[in-house]
Amino acid sequence: MIKLHGFALSNYYNKVKFVLLEYGIAFEEVVDRLPLDAALLAHSPAGKVPFLETEHGFLCESAVIVEYLNARFPERGIFPADPWQAAKERELIAFVETHLELEARELYSAAFFGGKVSDEIKATAQERLRRYIASFSRLAKFAPYVAGERFGVADAAVFVSLPLVAMTTQRIYDEDYVAAAGIDWKSYMKRVGERPAAQRVIADRKAWIEANS
Repeated sequence: MIKLHGFALSNYYNKVKFVLLEYGIAFEEVVDRLPLDAALLAHSPAGKVPFLETEHGFLCESAVIVEYLNARFPERGIFPADPWQAAKERELIAFVETHLELEARELYSAAFFGGKVSDEIKATAQERLRRYIASFSRLAKFAPYVAGERFGVADAAVFVSLPLVAMTTQRIYDEDYVAAAGIDWKSYMKRVGERPAAQRVIADRKAWIEANS
């Protein structure tokens, strides 16, 4: 059986977990904390989670893992069969993870963990986040799902990452830049959160936080 390594606080771990649950792929969870020890670094060389354990070996990077699952279980329809629609899902995933979440991640230490970041980093991130959140608002449909009428794999990525971006800007700049761009992300979260897979991800994350606080 496939084993998913990581922990429930990680949004990228939760993205892969959401996909596994949503598309009915059997898996086992293995809790691995950061920093990874030397043995685990052989399986996730950058020391990040999640990583996937299969009968063929280990695979890291959440985007690569999702692509592997799509190729291994084509009958599950993780990506649409239509090449254009599949590409649009990938476009949304790349955008929210590369331009939004990765930029906001520079501020997580100060936003969530009591750390500090320099004014220079804050200013640079602010400029980029404003620009790219506005760009994302033009790309995403939210009608009612991020790519349109159909729930898709892009929703798994947006569901676990977009709220972090919104909360980060609220805490660092005293303004929710996602809402300010006209994205009603809270209603979107409620809508996607009604899905059983999303409810499981949320519940497990909450339980992990309570157990480790």
